[in-house]
Amino acid sequence: MTHVVAQPCFGCKYTDCVVVCPVECFYEGDKILYIHPDECIDCEACVPECPVEAIFHEDNLPDEWKPFLELNAEMATQCEVITERKEPLTGS
Repeated sequence: MTHVVAQPCFGCKYTDCVVVCPVECFYEGDKILYIHPDECIDCEACVPECPVEAIFHEDNLPDEWKPFLELNAEMATQCEVITERKEPLTGS
């Protein structure tokens, strides 16, 4: 099982979640973060840290965002790991 970054992260890309991840399973895309499903240990530490509520357990992923499960798996292998907080895209 894994957690998934979904649509609310797009264009925001807050990184509060990455600094609490004990296994460094977040990857940084241009406009969104991704979680590598083979690395996520399902600890849920990231969920309450996301200010836009973009992280879901795969079993609780809203139907309209189901494609993000496959997108996270695919894109995490193509992006660089992120472990430190950065300024969000929103400028907040």
